[in-house]
Amino acid sequence: MNENPQTSQPSATSWLPSWFTHPAHLELDSGFHLRPLRAVDVDLDLPAVLGSRLSLWARYGFAWGWPPADLDRDGDRRDLERQEQEMSAGTSFSYGLFDEAEEALGGCVYLDPPRGGPGGADVDVTWWTVDALVGSAVHAELPGALRGWLARDWPFTRPRFVGFDLSWPEWALLPDPA
Repeated sequence: MNENPQTSQPSATSWLPSWFTHPAHLELDSGFHLRPLRAVDVDLDLPAVLGSRLSLWARYGFAWGWPPADLDRDGDRRDLERQEQEMSAGTSFSYGLFDEAEEALGGCVYLDPPRGGPGGADVDVTWWTVDALVGSAVHAELPGALRGWLARDWPFTRPRFVGFDLSWPEWALLPDPA
């Protein structure tokens, strides 16, 4: 069975330096920005997820079993509450991709403890945009912007972009972080 890395709970000190505080914001040239997802974002998150559910399932379904066909507001709120708690604990990080006015969620970025043995990646990164933004300026900007952000504002030197640098089936075969 494949486990959702968003639910694993490694200690923050085993993954990140004790002095580290996660960034609160990343402004993008395309007019979008990243900020931590919160449970109160459910009314923006749910339409984004459901509106792109088939493409999200094609990307994450194999590894995470997400998003489920029966996802509703309560289930999405619980997911966002868990992600918010994990972010507070420093065990994983979930950022929303918002338009300037924060009237719409355009996607998400997830940073998780890496799977695999010593000498591999020091963070597993994955991201998605809603179907309507695929091929857009923000979609094209994200890979480079994320790499720069990780190098500049995070204590990572070997990020792995799961689904890009490594396929999801290859990722699923790596040992789970313990």
